[in-house]
Amino acid sequence: MKLSNIYKLILFLIILPFLFLSCKGPDGKFKLPGGDARKTPADPAKRVEQNIRAGKGFRLNDAMGNSQGGVFEFASSNGLWRASLDVIDFMPLSSVNYSGGIIVTDWYSENDNFNESIKISIRFLTNEIRSDALDVKIFNRKCNESLLNCKFSETSGSLSTEIKKEILKKAAVYKEQIDEKNPNKDYKIPKNFGNISD
Repeated sequence: MKLSNIYKLILFLIILPFLFLSCKGPDGKFKLPGGDARKTPADPAKRVEQNIRAGKGFRLNDAMGNSQGGVFEFASSNGLWRASLDVIDFMPLSSVNYSGGIIVTDWYSENDNFNESIKISIRFLTNEIRSDALDVKIFNRKCNESLLNCKFSETSGSLSTEIKKEILKKAAVYKEQIDEKNPNKDYKIPKNFGNISD
């Protein structure tokens, strides 16, 4: 029993110098952990603001996902995004970036016609469902004999307009469905909120 206490004391005395050496700063002087009182404001609100600006700590809203930006909304709740993917679901996708707001398909040709194919690019300019919310571009590839000798061009015509119209129609339907599921969007604070009544 006494022997184990002696071993614990010896172990503690061996570890103690390493603990003191770890308190040494880069300039070689001993410093206890903590901040410099001259550089830290006395007001707690200003301290919190200073720490957040310096990247120390975190905000509870950010950790819980309650950010105010609204840029990174969940993709299935965005009617334009869902409608766009539904309209071009027959085409293979090359690049899809929700946060960047762009969908690019791979080259697509019908009836095994490899000499002529199209590629569609959809860029989202806003999340609102309106005619100028989308920029739809269609690119055409025409090849002679092999895929090495091809000409690329951007086509302007009715196809891009038709795709945009179909996306806007579907997005309007999705918006109606979301509005039906959530009829009470505008929440109001009750008048007696915070009042204690017996």
